[in-house]
Amino acid sequence: MAVSPWRCICGPQHSLSKNRGAPAPPPPGGRSKYSGQPVRVMPMRLLTVGKKRSQGTQLLVEEYKEKLGYYCDFEDTLIRSNPKLTSDVKVQVEAEDTAVMQQLKPEDFVVVLDENGKDVISEQIADLIGDAGNTGSSRLTFCIGGPYGLGVRVRDRADATIKLSSLVLNHQVALIVLMEQLYRAWTIIKGQKYHH
Repeated sequence: MAVSPWRCICGPQHSLSKNRGAPAPPPPGGRSKYSGQPVRVMPMRLLTVGKKRSQGTQLLVEEYKEKLGYYCDFEDTLIRSNPKLTSDVKVQVEAEDTAVMQQLKPEDFVVVLDENGKDVISEQIADLIGDAGNTGSSRLTFCIGGPYGLGVRVRDRADATIKLSSLVLNHQVALIVLMEQLYRAWTIIKGQKYHH
């Protein structure tokens, strides 16, 4: 089985689950292979584990949801952090893992944000969107974990594992950065002037 260039294998706990249409690496020169090209538009979903968002964060989420709505159907789902109200980190992560897995469908193309994921540039996120549309999946789902990250089942289920930065980001900051990058990726695909 070929390893997807979007997949980061980070230690023995990660298995090579499946390869549902391995996206090709971006072309040299930092330009997306889909720039100005038609792509299959899939609904996008963002699953975020966390507490109630700050008012400022929610305003930015709503702004980017509206912007992304010009390109695709976009759904934002907040999954409650620590649903068992436990002080045991392992139990918390397992409970959050179960909650996220219940939201995923077998036909989803799942992208996990993880500090050990593949470091990507904006053009590669555009390529990821285009490549996901060529897999036969029915929805593109991005997952951001809680304060202790995502559980093993979600990470193993992932079709792609990426990171937005080498810095550790607060979950609300990561959410806004991801949404801006998804919007930027669509403008790259459409050949619009937002991205320089």
